[in-house]
Formats: sequence, structure tokens, C-alpha cells
Amino acid sequence: MTTTVPAVTALGTARTRVEGREKITGAARYTGDIPLTSLAHGSLVLSTITRGRIRAIDDAAVRAMPGVVAVLHHLNAPRVRGDYPSIMGMAPDPTVRAFQDDRVPHWGWPVALVVAETPEQARAAADALVVEYEAEPHDTDFPGERTDAYSLDGVVPATLAKGDEEAELAASAVVVDASYTTPEEHHNPMEPHAATASWQDGRLEVLDSNQGASWTAEDLAKAFELEPGTVRVRSEHVGGGFGSKTVRVHQIAAVMAATELRRPVRVAMTRRQMFSLAGYRSPTDQRVRLGADPDGRLRVLSHGSVSQTSSVYEFVEPAAAAGRVLYDAAAHRTSAQVVRLDVPTPTSMRAPGMAPGSFALESALDELAERCGLDPIELRLRNEPSAGPLSGLPFAGRNLRACFEEGARRFGWAERDPRPRVRRDGRWLLGTGTAAATFHAFAVPSTAAVTAWADGTFTVRIAAADIGTGARTALQIVAADALRVAPERVRVRIGDSEFGPAWLAGGSAGTSSWAWAITPAAGELRERLALGADIPADGLTVRSDSTTALAGQEPAERHSYGAQFAEVAVDPGTGEVRVRRMLGMFAAGRIVNPLTARNQLVGGMVWGLSMALHEEAARDGRSGSLVGADLAGYHVASHADVAHIEADWVDDPMPGDPIGIKGVGEIGVVGAAAAIANAVRHATGVRHRRLPIRPDRVLCGESPGGGFSGDSVDGGRSGESVDGGRSGESPDA
Repeated sequence: MTTTVPAVTALGTARTRVEGREKITGAARYTGDIPLTSLAHGSLVLSTITRGRIRAIDDAAVRAMPGVVAVLHHLNAPRVRGDYPSIMGMAPDPTVRAFQDDRVPHWGWPVALVVAETPEQARAAADALVVEYEAEPHDTDFPGERTDAYSLDGVVPATLAKGDEEAELAASAVVVDASYTTPEEHHNPMEPHAATASWQDGRLEVLDSNQGASWTAEDLAKAFELEPGTVRVRSEHVGGGFGSKTVRVHQIAAVMAATELRRPVRVAMTRRQMFSLAGYRSPTDQRVRLGADPDGRLRVLSHGSVSQTSSVYEFVEPAAAAGRVLYDAAAHRTSAQVVRLDVPTPTSMRAPGMAPGSFALESALDELAERCGLDPIELRLRNEPSAGPLSGLPFAGRNLRACFEEGARRFGWAERDPRPRVRRDGRWLLGTGTAAATFHAFAVPSTAAVTAWADGTFTVRIAAADIGTGARTALQIVAADALRVAPERVRVRIGDSEFGPAWLAGGSAGTSSWAWAITPAAGELRERLALGADIPADGLTVRSDSTTALAGQEPAERHSYGAQFAEVAVDPGTGEVRVRRMLGMFAAGRIVNPLTARNQLVGGMVWGLSMALHEEAARDGRSGSLVGADLAGYHVASHADVAHIEADWVDDPMPGDPIGIKGVGEIGVVGAAAAIANAVRHATGVRHRRLPIRPDRVLCGESPGGGFSGDSVDGGRSGESVDGGRSGESPDA
């Protein structure tokens, strides 16, 4: 049988999520919702010391408790590997090597798993387990000035540089030299991390909440030294990820228990456990040195960042990377260092590196603009590079100027009085600020299969993940456009490692990576149908692999860009900061689905607001534990904090991409905190170089003199003053 394929254009049309009704009615089942026969439940036991060793585990009493069927720990747990290459060639965090020895390298380290018939029984028994420790001195403090910080490459090189920094600084008419700090931040998805493992006919089956089913299956096979193809991971619905839902200890523990008991076992983290086991954004201490001519043209851009990593694994937060593409200078240096501490390992968190890095760089750019007597937007546009400042590569689409120009028009920037502390609304001081944003755009090889059915419908199979972004709907649109049919005729199946290797939902590269695989398969299938190919009873299927196509891309600087604008009101009596309105204008490639894309961008901007004013995890130096490790003690923005937020975009298709996609998942966060901080400076006359901008910090002005003086040096930390000597201005608080 043959079918016709009329031309239909679905790309760029707003469509509600195809699974939306299932989610709001409760029909969509998440990992913890799926019933299984003979299902047992595991509860993790975490260390109560920060460094040392386990002296003894007395599990006899716990094994006798109602419903308990097993207690796994380092004396009886199956062996697992921890030296295999994982995502992007990196070794896994050793935390996944659960219960392999008696060492405790940080607070909240997994020391045992109690398995019982019900979740309540498992939790009660886990709470009752007696573990004796031999504690050792620990170090969890993160000051910026440490002699043990060292350079570390991550997903990008640690250091890139050109030119003579000191010589260009000496020749600069205006210099800014300041330090900026961001705190430890946590990403806690609405759906906790959960996994269910079982053995079926000699094959490991895992139901899991993750950002990439094929990656998870591959990692589990390596960890347990299983043959490739003997592990299947399914993850149809995921309630948020943000970089945290990769392979972690709960999946390993579930597989261990299922292997020992030969029955299905589910392990879910508690909210509190997620604060030590699900990763977080490292605190950063950043120093930015800018040197410029009187007209604001940069001679020097130097940005160094120090972040923390654990004592068992090296992870770097590449906070200085944003400047590598945003602005050019004769002397250009960006670098990353880490300090090893007795803390859990940080991980990728939405807009890794760029979110904290943009706060420092874009705050420093505003300081420079003020000293040069320039409008902050004009300063940025004067330093637009024509090619990659360090790579020399051409830009694959760079429309930052349009973002600033259109954003300024919509925001009413031209009416802004640049003088600080001149606008009021009753008791409130009003201010506006702006900042640039960027995030890299890339695609990773993936596979897909597209099937035509005799009834005129189509099925797409790809091991993609929809972590709340609307990816399932976007892929339906991509496939429908390539097939030239209405989206309603396309069904998208995702979240199953059986569908073959595919990139995970991360790095703003999910949709672009998956589209590279889906588009050629759908195009070939469309051509076969147009030539009269028959459709058998089991469907006509075309498979594709984007590896070769992606390898043929020309080298280029591929990035999304954006301009963030914010208006704040500050109460000088209480220190309260209210964000009255935000506008983000983005150049983020071709927008597949405006409805979900805008949702992603606005969500990122809200996250940036939360970063600017609320989020701050604190560690108790004496115990090494996290203070307030729950969503009551860890403050995030609520509805009352969010007023009018608008996100939109300019035309910016990615050259060479089959759809023109760049990605919108990460960039909404980038620059948002800096725009708010710059607005607070405009409102109050005080520069805040430490996040979050809490009421107490607003009241004290972050300076020894306190208040809103705006003329004293911040906090007395070395390297944090601004060199205003050449411009004749006093340094800010």
C-alpha cells in the first residue's frame, strides 16, 4: 500500500505538549508510580561524619525488623567497577561505587542499603541501623585565597590566553580589578531520583528517572561488567533533571539488591539525600581584570575562577568560559582552578559555568562602563568581536547586537537616567540593569528510527529524554516537518535504551542532536513513499545515525546569545529587593515550538532571579554537613518574587544545522543574575559582588561602613577593590 505525503510546515508553530493531558490527569506514570509484582524497596543509609572510616556496622537487629529482606554494605555488597569511561570520556564519580570499602570522604556518603517489603519498613530500618565511625579531621571551607588551588581541564580547557596581560593593563586608561563570589547552589527536581531494577530472562531491566536512557544503560553495563545489550533502561516521563539525573548511587544500589534478591527492587532518594548525592553547583571565587582605552575598547580581559571539588573526584565549574566568545581584547586570559575539599562532588547544573561566570564578567563590564562614562549597552557593542577572540574561528550565527537593540527598544532603555539613586517610587529606590548572555550550541551523534504504517501514521523511536522541556512535542514537530505531514499523524516514543544510542537531555544539545538523527530518517522514508514503496504489516522503517554528518561540520564558534534586562525596587529601610520586570531577548537558533521554548527561557530567567536574590547553601565548618538540606532551609524564588517576565527572540537560524537549532534550555539563566545585580547598583549606588543579594547585605552595603555609601571597598578581601585611580572615581562597595 502507498500513501501520499502533502506538504505541511509545522516548525515554528506553537503547540501544547502531546503528553500534557496525561500529566495533568495523573495518567503519566513516573518511575516511582509503576507497580511491579514482588517489588521490594530500598532505603539508603548515609554517613553522619564528614571524613574517616567505618569501624563497624551492627545490622543484626535491623535484619530482624518487620519486612526487612536485606542489608547491603561494604562487607557483603557485590563488586562494581568505577574506572570506566562515562559521559564525554570522563570517569564516573566514585560515589556510584557504592559500599566498596570502609572509607567515608564526605558528609552524606552512602554506607548501606536496607531493603524491605514496603518503603515505610525500609525507611524505619535504615534509620535504626547502627554504624560506628572513626572520624578524622576534615576541611570543607571554601575561601578564594588558597595555596592548594590548581588548574584543571574539564569539558573545556582550563586556560586559554593570548597577549601580554600586564603590559596591556599598564597601557590602559581605565582598569577594573575586582573579585566576585557565588555560593554553593542545588538543583532539586520536583521528581526525586528513583530507579527500579529487575532481572528478566537473564537481562537487567531498569525503570529510571534520568536524562539519557542509552547512556545510563551503557554505564550500568560497564559498572557491573555485563555484556552490551543485556541492560535495558526505560525512562518515559521525567519530572525535571537540570544536569543531576545521570548515573548515581541509587541506580547502582537498586541493581545490587535486585541481583542479590532476584526480585525487583526500587530505590528512591529522599529530598534530604538529594542534597548530598545528586550533585550541585560549586561555589566560585572569581577575579576579573579589565583594562580599556578611554572610549571603552578593551585592551585586557582577564577572568580567573576557583571552584571546589571533592577529595575523590575532580570536577571543575568552568565559570570563566563566557568571556572566551563574548568580547575581544588584545590581552585575553581565562582560567579555571579547583580546590579539593571533603565535600560531595559538584556536577553540571543548568548553564554550567556560564551562570556564575556571567555574573562576574557582566558585573565587571558594568563597572567599566560607569568608569568610562558609557552606556552599558554601548560598551558591550563596542567590544563585539568579528571572530572567536581566542580561537579565531568564524561565528556560526552571532546576533547579540540585535538582541540588545530590540531588547533596549522594548524595555524602554533609552529613557533610563544613568545616575544611581535618582528614581523613586515612594520608599522604593528603582534601578535598571542589563547583561549579555551566551551558551555554546552543539550536537552529539545519535540514532533514530522512523516507521510508516499502513493507516497513514508514523512512529519515531529515539532514546531521547523529556525532562519537562517539551522535547517529545518538539521532536513530533521536527519529524512531521521532515515527513511533510500534520504532527497529529506522528507518534514519538522516547526514553528507552532499546532504541539505540542517543545524546542525553543536557547542554542545550538535546533537540539539536536528536533532530540531526530524525530528519534524515524521516526524509528518506518520505522519498521512499513518494516513489511508491509498499508498507508491510509491520511497517516500513528507516534508521539513521548522525555520526558521519556531524563529523563533516566545518569548525566554527557555535553559540546562542541573549540580552537580559531587569528593573528592581529596593527598600532602603528593610534591604528587600523586588524584581519588578525582566525582559530577555535571545538569538537561540530556529525556534521549533514557540510555546515550550518561551516556557524554557522564562523558567531560566526565574532561576537567575532566584540565584541573584535567594539561593545559598551553607556548610557547617565544624561538622562538615550542609545546613538546612531541604526545601524549607534552602531558599528559592516563589510566586511572590516573580512579577512580569517576558522572553522573546530574534531570527537566528544555525548555519549548517538541518533545522537551524541552537538550543534554549540553558541560556535563560545566563546573565539574569548579573542584570539584577547591575540594576541593584543603579538603584542604590552600591555594587554587590557576592551572591545572593540578601536584605542584610543590602542594608550593610557589603562594606565596613555599611549603608548605601557606595564609596568604600567591599569587605576587606584582598583583590576585591576596584582600581578607579586612572578614572578619578572612588571604588564601589
